[in-house]
Amino acid sequence: MPSSGASPFLTATWRDLCIASFRVDDAVLESRISPPLELDRWRGSAHVSLVAFDFAQTRLRGVPLPGYRRFPELNLRFYVTRILPSGQRRRGVVFVREFVPKRAVAFVARHAYNEPYVAAPMARSVSEEGQTRTARYTIRRAGAEHAIEVAGSREPSTVSPDSQEHFFKEHQWGYGVDRAGRLLEYEVRHPIWQVYPLRSASIDIDWGVLYGPEWAFLNDRHPDSVVFAQGSPVSVHAPERI
Repeated sequence: MPSSGASPFLTATWRDLCIASFRVDDAVLESRISPPLELDRWRGSAHVSLVAFDFAQTRLRGVPLPGYRRFPELNLRFYVTRILPSGQRRRGVVFVREFVPKRAVAFVARHAYNEPYVAAPMARSVSEEGQTRTARYTIRRAGAEHAIEVAGSREPSTVSPDSQEHFFKEHQWGYGVDRAGRLLEYEVRHPIWQVYPLRSASIDIDWGVLYGPEWAFLNDRHPDSVVFAQGSPVSVHAPERI
């Protein structure tokens, strides 16, 4: 594991995170993991989350890369726990696919973490009007525009650690596999995020186009939870094989 003093591979600021979560059957996800990982459930159900956010002030090994410091990201993830020999549980996420508008960013992420990054044209906008803050993220794929938009009260607030919002926004670990199929684990550190109390949310995407035909069943579904998180500086550590 990365030690507490290990230097991060990547540092950045993540802002205006839109997290729309959908309850799914275990069978949708179980083939994507194996021991020592198991599904992490909210109130007994597995979920996937569509997450859009602003990726800013990006540095690799402390070095800023001109032209690659700010961009949006859109990803689909689900929730797992890893049970350590001590019995401790590490809550984390596994990614289904991650979109960014920069080909070089997608290449580095695939090379360093073997994560399923794809480059596609994307845009973001954040606005404030009165007491409302609105974030909108769009992506072009297969000749169409897909969008996620959330609006919330301008003043963020802290939610309870046992709340639904906390469950979907706070995860310290990421999991994947290397090219030989061995489990990878990496740490993502940030302070606990406050949230903008939600006022509205709109998701206009074709799930089958963005994530494959096996996800098309979500086209007719409304999210079971939407969180609009403020975000913060983050540090992402290099992956290690388990």
